[in-house]
Amino acid sequence: MTTAPHAAVRAAATDRLWLYALLALVATAGFFYVNIMAAIVDGLVTALGFSNPQAGMVGAANIYGASAGSFAAVLLVRRVAWRPALFALLSLLLLLDLGSTPVRDPAVLTALRALHGFVGGMAVGVAYSVIARTRSPDRAFGMLLLVQFGLGGLGVMFLPTLVPEYGARILFLSLAALTACALVALAAIPRLDPAPSAQASAGIRLPASARATALFALLALFLFQGGNMALSAFIIRLGEHAQLHRDFIGQALGWATWIGAAGAGLVIVMGTRFGRLRPLLVALLLTLAGTAGFFWSAAAPVYFIANVGTAITWSFVVPYLFGMLSRLDGSGRLATLGGFVSKLGLASGPMLAGGLLAHDDFNLLIAVAIVALVLSGVATLAAARRIDTLETDT
Repeated sequence: MTTAPHAAVRAAATDRLWLYALLALVATAGFFYVNIMAAIVDGLVTALGFSNPQAGMVGAANIYGASAGSFAAVLLVRRVAWRPALFALLSLLLLLDLGSTPVRDPAVLTALRALHGFVGGMAVGVAYSVIARTRSPDRAFGMLLLVQFGLGGLGVMFLPTLVPEYGARILFLSLAALTACALVALAAIPRLDPAPSAQASAGIRLPASARATALFALLALFLFQGGNMALSAFIIRLGEHAQLHRDFIGQALGWATWIGAAGAGLVIVMGTRFGRLRPLLVALLLTLAGTAGFFWSAAAPVYFIANVGTAITWSFVVPYLFGMLSRLDGSGRLATLGGFVSKLGLASGPMLAGGLLAHDDFNLLIAVAIVALVLSGVATLAAARRIDTLETDT
């Protein structure tokens, strides 16, 4: 790979939604399994006979691998040309998805998916470094969440109904299909020129106040992703535990995910027009209310509304967290580090949940998720207040 440390989007093209959409599809391919984690975990249990802890470990390994890959991307992103790097990584990702289809042993599948996660994490990290250097990273990451939730809605709605007929291989074939589409999108992205502002900021060390703000944002991202994914990975199992019909669960999750994309749509429309503190405060309160609603999952309408509410706020909060990291570091490296921390949270959620559910204690899982989200909210609001003040002063 040739060296092109800071290739980014030309200023005149950095606020075009079609470009954001192409970049979002490329970034999504690296960790789309996160968006359909509930379908994957359920498919491993129902089609391959995995236990809850085994299925949770496969999902956790996939995301922990992605965390390691994201960390590697932090170290390499300034030294590689992003386009050839993404082409090589996505091609390998496609082969790993196809190679997962015949595997039936939990230990082998766990190792294979960890390798898949590592490659995908590197791909996502490289893509994030490009997205972070666009003119409006909050809107660009909003588009990323919009694509993820839109496609994720299809996955969680239809894949659980296909697993009984086609087996668990349909899960990995769907991931391979998306990766193939991402390769096409990568080819469609126009040639991007170096961004002088990104080059100028690459060697600048963050001041102490900015480092503290970044730490708040990174902690918030870890806890928010972990708390949400702990429930999301086992949300189908929660519905079945509450005696809900399997067809209703699939439809509820699919529609909730699609409706949830409205949160990312709001970020795209709003940007930072109203600052970050007040919108995030409202979103975090709704997140807590929606998560608490899962205590009453036996009531089908409550289960559906709770899924809708948490999906909307999930797709709303995450773009702002990444946008804050991008605001602090125009080179994109801090956003890439955010991808690493995000995946640590996403991996920790299913692993913790699998252990808590050894005795199917879903109420304990919901309570732990709420605690994580409360702590995330405190850190989020602290970071948002600091950055809003910074932008007001400048």
